[in-house]
Amino acid sequence: MPAVQLLLLACLLGGVGARTAQFQKANDRSGRCQYTFNVASPSESSCPEQGQAMLAIQDLQRDSSEQRATLESTKARLSSLEALLHRLTSGQPAGPLETQQGLQRELEALRREREQLETQTQELESAYSNLVRDKSALEEEKRRLQAENEDLARRLESSSQEVASLRRGQCPQAHSSSQDVPSGSREGCGELVWVGEPITLRTAETITGKYGVWMRDPQAAFPYTGETTWRIDTVGTDIRQVFEYDHIRQFTQGYPSKVHVLPRPLESTGAVVYRGSLYFQAAESRTVLRYDLRTETLKAEKEIPGAGYHGQFPYSWGGYTDIDLAVDEIGLWVIYSTEAAKGAIVLSKLNPETLELEQTWETNIRKQSVANAFVICGTLYTVSSYSSPDATVNFAYDTGTGSSKALTVPFKNRYKYSSMVDYNPLERKLFAWDNFNMVSYDIKLSRL
Repeated sequence: MPAVQLLLLACLLGGVGARTAQFQKANDRSGRCQYTFNVASPSESSCPEQGQAMLAIQDLQRDSSEQRATLESTKARLSSLEALLHRLTSGQPAGPLETQQGLQRELEALRREREQLETQTQELESAYSNLVRDKSALEEEKRRLQAENEDLARRLESSSQEVASLRRGQCPQAHSSSQDVPSGSREGCGELVWVGEPITLRTAETITGKYGVWMRDPQAAFPYTGETTWRIDTVGTDIRQVFEYDHIRQFTQGYPSKVHVLPRPLESTGAVVYRGSLYFQAAESRTVLRYDLRTETLKAEKEIPGAGYHGQFPYSWGGYTDIDLAVDEIGLWVIYSTEAAKGAIVLSKLNPETLELEQTWETNIRKQSVANAFVICGTLYTVSSYSSPDATVNFAYDTGTGSSKALTVPFKNRYKYSSMVDYNPLERKLFAWDNFNMVSYDIKLSRL
């Protein structure tokens, strides 16, 4: 091509904006001259998914067709320019003013087309951003629905466990008001007549686990289930750690899902979990605390009037077990003694929200003469020894009649140091901590 043509085309392409497009000129197979434009696509991090961006793809296809038509029009005008240049270089007449005006018109038209292409590019990039944002919103909604599904599955599992327990003849959960007077003659309840062999679930790994307390919530509240297990090692002077296990398998294998650190240290092995809260005795005091496990905050505290503490009226094995909390079908209880009772066991029913004492019974069973105590269907039971392999459940105090009687129900201390015995009304089992070992016992009640 003559030098004047190259000069004019370079000026023309410089006005069009060669930084975003490439222009090439070459002969085809038949020897005819062809002009080719290469235009880069918008910068995209990734292509939208087909299912989510079908409409956007169709729009892009239409835009591509329009751009092809525009390119063909541009090529036609460039051909016209080349013809005009050819006339100039071959000496054919053409006025300078006519040439200048023609070139100016073509240049302005190409600049307008460039602006339109840039606008279309911006619109396509905006549409892509909207698709990415919609995709993120859909993924977040999917995660929320999965969480709701898991919650429903946990609730269904808890309900199934409760139904299974009721089918086995378990005493029904108490749904009456907290002011109801307990009665040992409630439907489905009866007197304890048999305790099975201990089943070892777990053995503590360190010396801090020689004695402690483990428990499950018989009236579990979301996000917990009847399978969620808590454990506290109670050897030491500043007991604050509460290990939480989402599933029984995690508990038996020793892999906690969470560790709570209590705002105040606890004392003894008398803690229980009930309706989503941990109830425990504050160290070196007669104060009982309610700790909400979900929010990890203290919700209530109450002094037990006149209750002995820190070794005044413990069980026979010691361990500062002056104040012992218990749960049964009826509700929350506290087992303790006072100076006024002269060391005999005092049993009080507590309001689980406020810890107010609702009703109190004074028994004729000396607290330091028994190893442990628990409550089933409103009746207090005591264990004769914490170390004898062949101990017994030796006394029962019925809050419904206010009377006590001696029993001889066999109770095995397999590892010869039972520091905690509690009843779980949901599973209808006794839970115990026997010399580093966490064990459970099946039981049977007589039919009344």
